[in-house]
Amino acid sequence: MKKTKAALWEFLQGLGKTFMLPVALLAFCGIMLGIGSSLSSDAVTGNLTFLKGEGFHLVFTWMANTGLVAFKFLPVLFAMAIPLGLAREDKGVAAFSGFVGFAAMNLAVNFLLTAKGVDFKDEKAIAHYGIADVLGVESIDTGLLGAVAVGVIVAVLHRRFRTQKMPDALAFFGGLRFVPIISALVLSAVGLLIPLLWPTFNSWITAVGRGIGHAGVFGPFFFGMGEVLLRPIGLHHILVAMFRFTDVGGAGAVCGEQVSGALNLFYAQLNCKAAPTGDVTTATHFLSQGKMAVYLGGLPGAALAMYHCAHRKMRPEIKALLISGVVACVVGGITEPLEFLFLFIAPWLYLIHAVLVGLGFLTAAVLGVFIGNTDGNVIDWLVFGVLQGTTTKWYLVPVIAAIWFAAYYFLFRWAIVKFNLKTPGRDEPEPDAQEPEDEPADGAGEAAPQRELIAGKYDAVAILEAIGGPGNITSLDNCITRLRMTVEDAERVDEARLKKLGAVGVVKLDAHNVQVIIGPQVQSVKDALATMVPAG
Repeated sequence: MKKTKAALWEFLQGLGKTFMLPVALLAFCGIMLGIGSSLSSDAVTGNLTFLKGEGFHLVFTWMANTGLVAFKFLPVLFAMAIPLGLAREDKGVAAFSGFVGFAAMNLAVNFLLTAKGVDFKDEKAIAHYGIADVLGVESIDTGLLGAVAVGVIVAVLHRRFRTQKMPDALAFFGGLRFVPIISALVLSAVGLLIPLLWPTFNSWITAVGRGIGHAGVFGPFFFGMGEVLLRPIGLHHILVAMFRFTDVGGAGAVCGEQVSGALNLFYAQLNCKAAPTGDVTTATHFLSQGKMAVYLGGLPGAALAMYHCAHRKMRPEIKALLISGVVACVVGGITEPLEFLFLFIAPWLYLIHAVLVGLGFLTAAVLGVFIGNTDGNVIDWLVFGVLQGTTTKWYLVPVIAAIWFAAYYFLFRWAIVKFNLKTPGRDEPEPDAQEPEDEPADGAGEAAPQRELIAGKYDAVAILEAIGGPGNITSLDNCITRLRMTVEDAERVDEARLKKLGAVGVVKLDAHNVQVIIGPQVQSVKDALATMVPAG
């Protein structure tokens, strides 16, 4: 039972992590689309007439078209990214097989619909089945859910069959070559089931979306709060993806095309000159402007409170930590370096933080702020708010952020002092006779100068020792800010030592699944550790 639970945790963590590759591309493409579409729009060029020049127009139109890459091909990107991320070896074959499986599934859907005599131009049939053009094939648009199903199935097939042995007569098709072959066969069979099952499933999704819609501003409230509460265990990506890319986040027609998902609606509207209507106007309720109250105001206020509550002689030591956390939050939209400074010492304070994030989403929805995108940082505010004109109500964001800054500052300062919370700098340095013995593990002593520190801060050798050595790690990966590991024994992971070595926090999900929150440099730390951990 314990092994099953550990395997499930590892799978869910891995699945959430695989979303990061296409989502990172999506965020970049969103910025390209936002800048390109805004600076080539009539509203902006009417005020800045020099942008009407042919050179400027071509450049910004090119940027907008480049930004459409992720939006137009999002499902197949997920279908490839999931097996790529879940595979431990031969990742290229896994990604290739993901594309093959996705294409095979949609071709099989087209085959069955054609065999049943479905008219692809009939509006009732289109609405009933959800027919759309998928990679040039008239198929059923299963969106992200179909892509995730393809990715997971291909990942399982890849793990099972990548070393498949065949009889001598068929040996050419064995091994890695067999993975795309079996993926095509299995996903083609799945494609034959989709026209039979999808209409019912689609109606369920639509019902959930309508339920959220009927919740009004409380829908975004529960979404924002849920995302924060799921973040410590790394499963928030699944919730976010559901709202961004499926009918749960809204659906509507944009420039004559039916679009599902809050983020898809938002990007489609960026590329459409017509005025938004219906669900399209509320698409951003689940997007980045809901985060801006906390990201641009609240958490920086909490950081200032932690700084002021630290002992004076400790403030210089924690200043860099807090400033880097604020920069990651405000500029990068990455909150974990600040959140994990108080999550473990005061979980109830983190719960209040989650409620305040939900209230940020609610406030933006009530006031009709219409900015969008994914990160909630200052770049989103500038590109998708300020540059898009006053219809986005971008000017309300600084006011809301200032209110949240004050609320977080006074709440955190009161809580830290009242309950003597041990936030950074609250502990006096204590001379410890045992400290000299610990120094070699930190890389001090004669060997220290020979050790190259990652980003001038992280000692990969010492971090590996604190995790329990290479023998304690059975799988190693990372997401945006944290190492995700399956270990032989979580008790061998030295949490205190990891924090001394620069980790923001350590999450022990169970006896075998551990996450170490590093911050923006986690990829470099993971790559360094991977060179010292035997491939399993």
